[in-house]
Amino acid sequence: MPEMRRFFKRTEATIIIGSVLIFVIFAIVDTEGWFSFFTIRNITRFTAILGLVAIGETLLILVQEIDLSVGSVYGLVAITFLSLEPALGLQLSFVAALLLAAVIGLLNALLVLKGGLSSMIVTLGGLFFYRGVIYVTTGGAVLSFAKDTAQQWFVQLFGGNWLFGLENGLGWLLLVVIIFTYILFGTRYGNHLLAIGGNTLSAASRGVQVQFVKTIAFVLCSVLTGFAGIITVCDLPSTNVTIGTDVELQAIAAAVVGGVLLTGGRGSIIGAALGAFFLTAVRSELITIGAPPTWYMSFVGFVLVFGAVVNISIQRRLVGSVTA
Repeated sequence: MPEMRRFFKRTEATIIIGSVLIFVIFAIVDTEGWFSFFTIRNITRFTAILGLVAIGETLLILVQEIDLSVGSVYGLVAITFLSLEPALGLQLSFVAALLLAAVIGLLNALLVLKGGLSSMIVTLGGLFFYRGVIYVTTGGAVLSFAKDTAQQWFVQLFGGNWLFGLENGLGWLLLVVIIFTYILFGTRYGNHLLAIGGNTLSAASRGVQVQFVKTIAFVLCSVLTGFAGIITVCDLPSTNVTIGTDVELQAIAAAVVGGVLLTGGRGSIIGAALGAFFLTAVRSELITIGAPPTWYMSFVGFVLVFGAVVNISIQRRLVGSVTA
């Protein structure tokens, strides 16, 4: 059927099917727990946080780059927001924390694009460096918001539960999905992202400013990651220096299982968000059945490899159908 063929050509096809299967399986195996409000709230809470980071990773992977530092940037920006609030107030500390994220993204871009270094090496170094900065600047102890501060409207805007009792972070994720889906498929910048990932030399020969497009992608990745960190501490004000550990692996896995090719040029914002839901749902159910935490990380590793294999297989079929 033509409709089915068009569906399976979509970037999100695999993760849509996977998400439906996960939902059905968990609904059958754990009907009472799966449909409880507590489970739904937890899944949507962490889907929103991981989804924002995964969308940022998707933008970079589309142009054949990657950011392995997002876990540490996530923690650094969140702790910066908390630390600056007593001196600057909520609004200014929010702006300062996101500016820090933007500067980190810009620095990554300069080292990669001007310095000629691999984005994997630069951001892997950043992963360790920014985590070290967290430990050095905090002394291993992180302050939380005061009780009255945590109840202020600005904090509640990001960490409240105004959406039918669900976390506001879900609303922010949906907004980001809509905005960046339009950017990716409805704007010149989005076309340039896909063109660079498909063939960088060809895109450059057609007048695409490769370094500018990639620089914006690096900055957006860091800002979205920092925003996810801010939402986290607004929702759960008590945190520690390990915040964001292993987020980079989960975000990359969510992006890949969501349909983005690690070779660039093909991906989906909706797919990245669904990939975050898929991983978060599995994690929630593993906790419910009392599985050890290591099972989840093993699952993330499996999903990353399996998703890459499936996406490459789909790409080869598409190329074969075009050339046939």
